[in-house]
Amino acid sequence: MDPPGPGDQGEASQPQPQPLEWRFAQVFGERAAGEDVQEVDIISATEFDKSGDHLATGDKGGRVVLFERTDARDSASRRELERQDVPITRHPEFRYKTEFQSHEPEFDYLKSLEIEEKINKIKWCQTANNALSLLSTNDKTIKYWKVQEKKVKRVSVMNLDTSQSVGRGTSASASTSSSKAPLPNGGCSDKLNCLNTGLSFPPGGYPSLRLPVVTSLEANPVARCRRVYAHAHDYHINSISNNSDGETFISADDLRINLWNLEINSQSFNIVDVKPTNMEDLTEVITCAEFHPSHCNTLAYSSSKGSIRLIDLRQSALCDNHSKIFEEHEAPGSRSFFTEIIASISDIKFSRDGRYILSRDYMTLKLWDLNMDSGPVSTFQVHEHLRPKLCDLYENDSIFDKFECCLSGDGLRVATGSYGNIFRVFGCAPGSIETTTLEASRNPMRRQIANPTRPTRTLTSFTRGVRRGGENQGVDANGNSLDFSTKLLHLAWHPTENSIACAAANSLYMYYA
Repeated sequence: MDPPGPGDQGEASQPQPQPLEWRFAQVFGERAAGEDVQEVDIISATEFDKSGDHLATGDKGGRVVLFERTDARDSASRRELERQDVPITRHPEFRYKTEFQSHEPEFDYLKSLEIEEKINKIKWCQTANNALSLLSTNDKTIKYWKVQEKKVKRVSVMNLDTSQSVGRGTSASASTSSSKAPLPNGGCSDKLNCLNTGLSFPPGGYPSLRLPVVTSLEANPVARCRRVYAHAHDYHINSISNNSDGETFISADDLRINLWNLEINSQSFNIVDVKPTNMEDLTEVITCAEFHPSHCNTLAYSSSKGSIRLIDLRQSALCDNHSKIFEEHEAPGSRSFFTEIIASISDIKFSRDGRYILSRDYMTLKLWDLNMDSGPVSTFQVHEHLRPKLCDLYENDSIFDKFECCLSGDGLRVATGSYGNIFRVFGCAPGSIETTTLEASRNPMRRQIANPTRPTRTLTSFTRGVRRGGENQGVDANGNSLDFSTKLLHLAWHPTENSIACAAANSLYMYYA
């Protein structure tokens, strides 16, 4: 269930969901105190599959690591507990499944350009024949992988014993070579010795023939690259997204969006092209693109100017004209040198039912209703206390960090990361004031701050939007100095349960509520 829009009826009568109490579940790749993190080990992408039973991460070394769910989920007993109104405290538990090298460093000799192996995005594809399928991409090349359990077979319990037959074969060959007696089947003993290459039958042959036995070892997951989609982007790929039809996907770079068929890697169709005739006229670039979760003809893409465009593939082959645009106009007199930089959208996500779009720019999260393009339904301040420090953030390039965002499966909450390895969870149901700050560590509540008690502030009488989360004006949530080198850029919400996986450097932390 997604949150109703501001104009929906019965809003006041709906009970408010209780704030979630988050707990630590698991950590993978936790580093010891003082241990240096290798650059290639830093996680650069995280993604749950649609079932939530598998989780994939990619790192700057070009590797993809898969995790699988291990906790037994008895649906019958779960339904019984729900019927008795008993709270279910079990949380998803994952274990390492396999890993493989997805991309290698390359060099573009035509442009004299090094291509990093870093994984930019991972997207799960539809499962078939018990094989897991996913797409992974670096800056230039997309690869389609299939991971399947393979049983390694071995032949054992042979009739011939090499150690014994070699010893016996020496004398046997010596005696037969001198007599050269014909064999019953008309063959020659020299030919027999030649064919056996050191192995010979004992005099009189074997009393019985024992057939070899084929034994199967433990099944191991094996990853195979089925297709490579290359040479279609002049600029760095920033996003890929699967279509709900299960047959096509899109890839986006700064200026173009291409449409691919999963079965065809030799060609793609350019569906969006914002490259001007004269590059000096370039004013904005594409930052992210995402297919609608259920409408195969609809996709959205965001820009560096803070706008989101909705396009319909049925309108024309080249979708230069959008069907809707979502943008928030800046207040008069508020423009500064940093306005356009911090307005750039780094990530967008559709809600599960496709009615809402969540966007993340540098300072805020915004929730947009597809039926209302006048402005965001809600705006959540992520780290408003950094606004006086924008000059310092610009000097050390932190202002260009690209934070991801995610929505819960029921659409009642949103989450995103910040500096100091913290992430924030906001309630987005009408009237909700839930705001939770958590640290990616074994004690996530260590930096917990009190939720604001005053009611939500409405921007206009038309409920243009809601702003929350900016009440704390310290250097960080608790007034501590922030380390801008520790940042939580990548996180993913489990599709059906309140469980979040977030990446802090080379460690993957998982929490549940």
